[in-house]
Amino acid sequence: MSTKRLLAGVAAVFLAACPAAGAAEPDIAARLKLLVEAYPESLSGVEGNALIFKDGGPPLEIDDGKVKDHPTMLASGDVEDSLRQIYPPGPCERKPEVDFDPGRIRSDALMMRLFGASAEAVGADLVPVAWFGETVRVTKRQGAAAALEKVRDALAAKPELKRYLSPSAGVFNWRKVSGAKNMSVHSFGAAIDLNTKFADYWIWSGGKPGRVPTYANKYPLEIVEIFEQHGFIWGGRWYHYDTMHFEYRPELIAIAKAAGASACR
Repeated sequence: MSTKRLLAGVAAVFLAACPAAGAAEPDIAARLKLLVEAYPESLSGVEGNALIFKDGGPPLEIDDGKVKDHPTMLASGDVEDSLRQIYPPGPCERKPEVDFDPGRIRSDALMMRLFGASAEAVGADLVPVAWFGETVRVTKRQGAAAALEKVRDALAAKPELKRYLSPSAGVFNWRKVSGAKNMSVHSFGAAIDLNTKFADYWIWSGGKPGRVPTYANKYPLEIVEIFEQHGFIWGGRWYHYDTMHFEYRPELIAIAKAAGASACR
């Protein structure tokens, strides 16, 4: 079967699973193109139903063809699942719908290919980044450390924000998401938690999957906007929220821009 026909088939499954998708939103082929462009260090392209890597390693399946509910996608999402929900950036807050968690669904297999498949492999690429009176260890892979340095430099121009930023609750920690089967992005040294004094986390609030209390955000949206400008997404955009959490997901920011998505609409 031709690459074009295979991508068309993936797109049909994708759109059928996402009835809310509008005509202006990029289709799965366009989203995959943006994914490849977001990680030029490792990805070289798409062939049929597979991502191709520059290291010559085995291709990675994009769509496993399985119909999944939200908890199953969180536990064992594939690449296509990870691109379904469009992240809404911008200097505004918007209450997300139930199970709207753009970025929480990830392909562990892809993340391990991008950043390392073990604590030792990830650790070999961690570099120190000065962070408002402390030093955090961040992966240099895929430009994550360089992006965080740009975030830091932009935030440093606003000293009134420092109390929200430090002490950091951490970057690298090889572990699964609390109470879940999928890996945390902290495992890959590509996420940072800010000062927990201002944090809200859906589990701390007594939430259950699919039934989460609302919260009042305590972090200035200036901080959120600056992170987003440099390829990070914010856990405060999730229905299952984690407001201290930012993770490097440049593909989701690129897809948001292509879709014209905004938290202010």
